[in-house]
Amino acid sequence: MTGRLAARARSFRYAARGIAAMVASEPNARIHALATIAVVAAGVALGIDRGDWIAIALAIALVWTAEAINTAFEALCDVASPARDPRVARAKDVAAGAVLLSALGAASVGVLVFAPRLAALAAAFAAAR
Repeated sequence: MTGRLAARARSFRYAARGIAAMVASEPNARIHALATIAVVAAGVALGIDRGDWIAIALAIALVWTAEAINTAFEALCDVASPARDPRVARAKDVAAGAVLLSALGAASVGVLVFAPRLAALAAAFAAAR
């Protein structure tokens, strides 16, 4: 059993190393990290409910997963085709588009979750003045 546990622990270390490499090498991953922190902080500050946390968590996971797949795909493309090839460029563009689509979906979730709360806060602030 210890061999299996050690293998699982190694798998998690490799995954963590991959995530760290992605954040270190990809500017968009750092933007996603800042957005993740901001959204979680807003969720805590605004006291969102369990269902909203589920939606937010899934949206965050989707964006990070898309970014990780895109980063891995681009790295493999660069190794497989070091010279510029329009077919490879197109494939990389499509992968980057998947990240954009996931980010737009996550932004939509953010609007649906946070807009009503922010509007209520703005109304309460205006009424208090």
